[in-house]
Amino acid sequence: MKILVTGGAGYIASHTNLELLNGGYDVVAVDNFINSNIESVKRVEKLTGKKISFYEVDLLDKEALREIFAKEKVDAVIHFAGLKAVGESVSMPLRYFKNNLSGTINLLEVMEEFDVKNLVFSSSATVYGDPATVPVTEEFPLSVTNPYGRTKLMIEEMLRDISNADKTWNIAILRYFNPIGAHESGDIGEDPNGIPNNLVPYIAKVASGALETIHVFGNDYDTPDGTGVRDYIHVVDLALGHIKAIEKLQKNPGLVTYNLGTGVGYSVMDIIENYEKACGKKLPYVIDPRRPGDIAETYADPTKAKEELGWIAVRGIDKMCEDTYRWQSKNPNGYKS
Repeated sequence: MKILVTGGAGYIASHTNLELLNGGYDVVAVDNFINSNIESVKRVEKLTGKKISFYEVDLLDKEALREIFAKEKVDAVIHFAGLKAVGESVSMPLRYFKNNLSGTINLLEVMEEFDVKNLVFSSSATVYGDPATVPVTEEFPLSVTNPYGRTKLMIEEMLRDISNADKTWNIAILRYFNPIGAHESGDIGEDPNGIPNNLVPYIAKVASGALETIHVFGNDYDTPDGTGVRDYIHVVDLALGHIKAIEKLQKNPGLVTYNLGTGVGYSVMDIIENYEKACGKKLPYVIDPRRPGDIAETYADPTKAKEELGWIAVRGIDKMCEDTYRWQSKNPNGYKS
């Protein structure tokens, strides 16, 4: 079975490509390298001993997409591609709408043209906005607080409309919580451009000496230690969730939606303490004011994914931090090392 992976050189995609290849799937990957590096593809090939059919293509280039579909005869698509920095989306909403929405529409139109109607969509827990209670189930009301989240929710709505109009589509919407960690080899991991937006890559940069101090945004939330609480999930567990979703699509389920999280909330200070254990030293941090749009607490109820996909996150916070530290230690400058 041949899977097309969009954004195929990115963080979550590279780990998913590895699990797909190890699971006996053929992988075709496309990426425009806005926030990724071809080295991740080469390392996945080296780790698995298998080849990826790779194309440097932007989803806004519809004709190039057509050529790939005509040549590769794919059976299903995992759609990761998209801009994803919350802060940047607030300052550049049009860029996010054009890239994430137009690129997805092009992809869906070409899929329909070539009668490829099996899709796994990379959504996000950001579509729950600021939930009234936790844990969060798939039935919670949806709302967003930034343009990035709005593109995820708008794509979800598009997919629901497409599924209602044409019952031959099979679509799995996966709402991730907070992916961290790296492959245990330390050869693939998260390699953001510039100063990281996310907590754990930032902590890793401080641990390596590349950045001076961890910035903790707010310690006056209504949480056990006052810092924000999130559901962090190991990227390998997340990747395996995509394999389970591809298997689910073979049963013609129509449109299905799943939370992928651990069901456990960790605070910012929990993460710092676990990372200190992994790297064997104390890490400097400062308390800054809350960031606009940040919420106090969110974590998943992953029961539905367990019951319907047979999937469960098994790697704990210690493993997440150990694997991140190994990746950072082996690759202090990311894939450019």
